[in-house]
Amino acid sequence: MTAIDIHDGIVTSCNSRMYNGVEYKERLDRIRKLKIDFLQNGLKDEELLSCPYLDRKIAASWIRSRSMGVNPYAQVIGQHLNCSELESIREKNRMLIEIAKPLFVKFKNLATSSRYGIYLFDKKGTFLLHEGEMLELPLDKDPFSGMMWNEETVGTNAHSLCALYKHPVQLVGPEHYCISLENLIVSAAPILNESGDVIACLVLGQLITNTSWDEVFQGFCLQTLGLITALAAAVEAQLKLRKSYNNLKDVNDNLITANKTFEATLSLIDEGIITVDKTGTITCANREGTRILNLSQDEIGKRNIAEFLDAQSRLMDIIKKCKNTEVEETICNGNEEQTFIINIRPVIDHRTKKLKVAVLRLSRTKKINALVTSRSGATANFTFEDIIGESEAILHAKDKAKRFANSQENILLIGESGTGKEIFAQAIHNSYCPEGPFVAVNCAALPRELVESELFGYEGGSFTGADRYGRPGKIELAEGGTLFLDEIGDMPIELQAVLLRVLEDKKVMRIGGRRYKKVDFRVIAATNKDPHKLVKEKIFREDLYYRLSVLKIIIPPLRERGRDAEILAQYFIERYCNKVGRKVPQVSPAVVKIFNEYNWPGNVRQLENAVLYAINTSRSDVIEPKDLPVEIYETCLYESDNVTKNRKRYDDLDTILKLDELEKIAIIKAITKTGGNVPEAAGLLGISKSTIYRKIKEYDIKPPEFSG
Repeated sequence: MTAIDIHDGIVTSCNSRMYNGVEYKERLDRIRKLKIDFLQNGLKDEELLSCPYLDRKIAASWIRSRSMGVNPYAQVIGQHLNCSELESIREKNRMLIEIAKPLFVKFKNLATSSRYGIYLFDKKGTFLLHEGEMLELPLDKDPFSGMMWNEETVGTNAHSLCALYKHPVQLVGPEHYCISLENLIVSAAPILNESGDVIACLVLGQLITNTSWDEVFQGFCLQTLGLITALAAAVEAQLKLRKSYNNLKDVNDNLITANKTFEATLSLIDEGIITVDKTGTITCANREGTRILNLSQDEIGKRNIAEFLDAQSRLMDIIKKCKNTEVEETICNGNEEQTFIINIRPVIDHRTKKLKVAVLRLSRTKKINALVTSRSGATANFTFEDIIGESEAILHAKDKAKRFANSQENILLIGESGTGKEIFAQAIHNSYCPEGPFVAVNCAALPRELVESELFGYEGGSFTGADRYGRPGKIELAEGGTLFLDEIGDMPIELQAVLLRVLEDKKVMRIGGRRYKKVDFRVIAATNKDPHKLVKEKIFREDLYYRLSVLKIIIPPLRERGRDAEILAQYFIERYCNKVGRKVPQVSPAVVKIFNEYNWPGNVRQLENAVLYAINTSRSDVIEPKDLPVEIYETCLYESDNVTKNRKRYDDLDTILKLDELEKIAIIKAITKTGGNVPEAAGLLGISKSTIYRKIKEYDIKPPEFSG
């Protein structure tokens, strides 16, 4: 059954170019040879059932068909019913036929234009309804009326297996038992009653043409089984509704209800489905398709798809190439323009081998981009409730961010590394547009030569190694949401002018592109550098700075947040212990003192790492100073031993110190401020690294450990 995965009667996968490692067309060729061995060369039943490329259920059906004496080479297949038998069956299924008939009428145009045939069988295989072009079978002049097709009369077939196993089935070519059915692809779906028993089957069939198997399989198999299942569900639902209101006699009202059920089924498809002929004339469109093009039903058959495309569109040229493909196009409807990914499925006239119609599926690029960013983890997880702290400094920054979140203007976040700039950005996004994508770009982490393609995207074949279909940039992916530009101060100066133009015009052009695309997004930028200094040094464009900093938030470092270090540390301890299932340890007063007095050059990020280190180092239920990272613990000891010893001396304004004493105190304070990092301390003092080491030795400054 073509490797279809079924769970509770629902199709979950129809994609099967491979079957147990065998290419699909090769598998079918093997099945043909296998059938010859089975029918002519005496292949044993157990060998057939163990064949890896033939579904076991199909193999079992072949065996049953042979045992029932079905002639696989018969030119005329099936069993004729007499008039009384046929009339009795039709009367028994009268309600089913009345409900299904409007669906067949609705399906007629598509069926006849694409060589489809749609059929309704009762549970024993009697033809009740059919629509579409007659399939080219070597049968009688009237091949369906009064005929019964089941496993006893035609051997292995889709609707008999469907009725037997009570789930959708698809058979392709040689999977059928009779040779006369080998040129068909047939999909069948069951119609069940209230008890879950099969009462009928809907079948969709099409001739196998000379087009490649990839095109047939992708353009037909991926769609028809799902479609016939949806139609069967619609008939089944209406049949149950009809029976529950059996006191209603007005057949017309019930037919209208059946039509509405079918239309409702199609309306559930939230993508535009449009059929065009070889000239581009729109021949059919579902509700979403007419909404996209703003068409009335009267205009279908009169309007051309080219009317809704721009002058540079390649759509019709691609359609005429008769290939299954997809293309990104802009649909113009009056003054409104929207970008769509259009999947093209051509239908070839089997006689002329030329394009007959093409089915187009229109998917909004905005929706696809949102799905891509969501699947790639481009979502915002933090809210303002996740910003922990009680200090006036953090509450002021938090309050300002909440007020700014309601504005559409760009926001610039300024703060040292580790202060939580991205958490602020995510909280603002979730307050402003939580349904939109949150796309983060670290301008400092991207290689210089890739920044442009990452931000703006590129068209297919724009440069060596480019994706053949092109790719949208981060700006396009942020459509309807937020673009977070972290470390904006490190963006190459040559790209800043292009970014400024995008921010001003809200339009972006991909590398190698020919037209601009409208984009709607909000920028939140962040930097740990002084933007004024960057502008002064000509590293950052002044006009871009003013564009980004319409609203500006200064995020305070941890050392300026009072007791927030203690509060955050307790939060990190509880969160981590709950995550790993450990008992939450207590924190000794000495460690609390360190939390509140340490300089925290790495800010909140350093604090969190220190807490995790202490939890995993501690051997008791209390975290002691010795459990902290060595640079924090020893720096605090050093500060206590050196600074406290000299505090009275340099705090007393009446005391005049010698220059060497002032120099010693300055070195001690610089080393303390940088957490023991001697090179950074030298930078703060404006002296060289060799000089500060010489002074440390000269003044006998003996901290436990220096870095650098």
